[in-house]
Amino acid sequence: MLADKHILLIVGGGIAAFKSLDLVRRLREKGTKVTPVLTASGAQFVTPLSLSALSASKIYQDLFDLTDEAEMGHIELSRAADLIVVAPATADLMAKMAGGHANDLASTLLLATDKRVLIAPSMNVRMWEHPATQRNLTLLEDNSVLVVGPNEGDMACGEYGPGRMAEVPEIIAAIDAALADGPLKGKHVLVTSGPTHEPIDPVRYIANRSSGAQGTAIAKALVALGAEVTFVTGPADVPPPHGVDVVKVETAKEMLDAVWSAPPAEAAVFAAAVADWHVANAGDSKIKKGSSGLPELNFAENPDILATISQKTEGRPKLVVGFAAETDDVVAHATAKRKRKGCDWIVANDVSPQTGIMGGTENAVTLITAESAEEWPRMSKDAVAKALASRIAQALA
Repeated sequence: MLADKHILLIVGGGIAAFKSLDLVRRLREKGTKVTPVLTASGAQFVTPLSLSALSASKIYQDLFDLTDEAEMGHIELSRAADLIVVAPATADLMAKMAGGHANDLASTLLLATDKRVLIAPSMNVRMWEHPATQRNLTLLEDNSVLVVGPNEGDMACGEYGPGRMAEVPEIIAAIDAALADGPLKGKHVLVTSGPTHEPIDPVRYIANRSSGAQGTAIAKALVALGAEVTFVTGPADVPPPHGVDVVKVETAKEMLDAVWSAPPAEAAVFAAAVADWHVANAGDSKIKKGSSGLPELNFAENPDILATISQKTEGRPKLVVGFAAETDDVVAHATAKRKRKGCDWIVANDVSPQTGIMGGTENAVTLITAESAEEWPRMSKDAVAKALASRIAQALA
């Protein structure tokens, strides 16, 4: 897919700029032409000579270089490539893109282009989480700018959190998907995520330890492959991804109603950790301690969302994927669950406390189908999501 393609690579400032050198090298290995644009701040971290040697191309830096304007003006440069990639995309570059600024070569190219743009954000965690950056991100995604990363981890500044630029293989996969226009383009996928909260009274509820991280990662991975995603989420710790239609719910019943109301979907991924029961006699006001002893809570079963959709006779998605969070006999219990519910696949994982998976950043899953139980190695939830999204794309092809 990348052979004979042309990438205009804008290298922003920041320590992650060193990854741009490896990105150029790997793209060139795949037969991709790379034309680098180096910002003034990017040149503080990588040299023009390094980029030129690896790309076998002239480096563009100055908006007002009259020779370059005669040979290839910034308008032509912005439109000659198949895709523009910004890696690293600093907070400043994102702000310029969102605001439509054009005060240097990079921002002018981004404003003048008629080609798709993919950014790989990289910055300090506080800068990434700042409301201004998040507003800019939302605006860029609303304007169809593609985003890969950032990842969570240790940073050069000594802090930890989201803000690390995506790794080179992730960026290349995103470039590949962008140039392919996404194998899931035109497909609608429903994803549920997070826990549900079942009220005991107006101030208390029953919940579980799900953070919503895996469901969010799956939705992001599906969007990256071109899917239109309806994202039905309980009150998760992880914010919903950008680029999806978000439907927020609290209880299992609300989640089922939202699933029923969603547009017809080619695939449905039920990653939410839905409570099995709710309190039938939940209080309308706060339950007080008293001399009568402990309150009596009467439990009733919640609707089985996975089974309900899997067993639909009309309008059933072509592919229904469930999740099975188990603490023992994982594969056996998940295999039985797949048959009992009637779904096509089950993604099973061991959520015993010692695994650190429930609410953590990694997962170790077994993909169970009618034909096999395929054990995947432990990896980040983002990596699990990308692998699952790829399999979904293959199944819907």
